[in-house]
Amino acid sequence: MEIQRFWELIEGGADLSELPPDEIVAFARRYSQVLDAAYLGPLWAAAYLIEGGCGDDGFRDFRAGLMLQGRAAFEAACADPDSLADLPIVREMAAGSGWLGYEALHYAARNAYRARTGDVDAFDAALAAGRPTGPAGPARGERWDVEDEAENERRLPRLAALFQ
Repeated sequence: MEIQRFWELIEGGADLSELPPDEIVAFARRYSQVLDAAYLGPLWAAAYLIEGGCGDDGFRDFRAGLMLQGRAAFEAACADPDSLADLPIVREMAAGSGWLGYEALHYAARNAYRARTGDVDAFDAALAAGRPTGPAGPARGERWDVEDEAENERRLPRLAALFQ
């Protein structure tokens, strides 16, 4: 699936179960690629600040929720995690409400395939045949001690101002 089509489906809130089965699988593959592309140390640090802590599963959910903010916000956050301070949902979280993470998006394609065909085994087999299981190794990019407030203020000044 072309990246533009992927983002059109994400941003348009499309019902994936209306797609042909092969397109649902293609969506799932592209989803994994986009999710893995955001497996970045600085973005993880931003998620840690925003969520008040962040493990592997939480960071995965965070990246899924970030996708739902749209391509521009997603790409901006990958390039400069401090840009997350501009998102309304992040500002809501700073005020004590709302949540960015969205675990259910991880299962959207599988659930759509089931709804479309009734056969999740074929979906699982198609995915297993053509994609890696996830990012290899630690998150790419710089990592730092996210408990160090001065370092957070230096690297993520706007987010640090909202969450420290």
